Amino acid sequence: MPALTFSLKSALAAALLLGLLGCQTPRERVILLPKADGSPSGVVTVQSKTGASLRLDQSYAQVDAGTAGELKPGQSNAETVQKEYGSLLAMQPAKPRSFVVNFSSNSNELTVETAPIVALVREALTALQGGELVVIGHTDRVGSLEANDKLSLVRAETVRELLVRQGIPREKITVVGRGEREPLVATADEVAEARNRRVEIKLR
Repeated sequence: MPALTFSLKSALAAALLLGLLGCQTPRERVILLPKADGSPSGVVTVQSKTGASLRLDQSYAQVDAGTAGELKPGQSNAETVQKEYGSLLAMQPAKPRSFVVNFSSNSNELTVETAPIVALVREALTALQGGELVVIGHTDRVGSLEANDKLSLVRAETVRELLVRQGIPREKITVVGRGEREPLVATADEVAEARNRRVEIKLR
């Protein structure tokens, strides 16, 4: 029977905690790491083999489990975690990233404001080392379903070509057209909405 069991309310928290349990510490230890903005990555209830339990809901909240099943709460911090577990954290796969570019109405031309994002995608993919791209085209609700299906795919293909020109191998890029089916902003039919005329670029 494992010394500790967990009730987790965050997939991110689960991944980080399970990794930390692999460290050679005097006893089993769980530390709740924060999200990028500093807020807790989830809520975790730690239960020992004796039935004792503790809830972690603050960033860097910590609990140590003794060999007899006793739980000792504590509080760590960013500096200590990096010092003691930095090598383990560095082994985590890079987090998926996503970018959005927008288009002019009823066209496959990127808006001036979002065009530079394509170069940022290349930089992010280089840092990811071996990642792949999924390029997903969308439209607003102006026009027929059939026309918007075609337009969304054309938009995705346009972005793919721009990425290829940036030096990204074509075989690393998958393109998909969603038409008007997945709006970022819900609207009535035939309403032009700039935020829905977009392509999502997802790195994985």
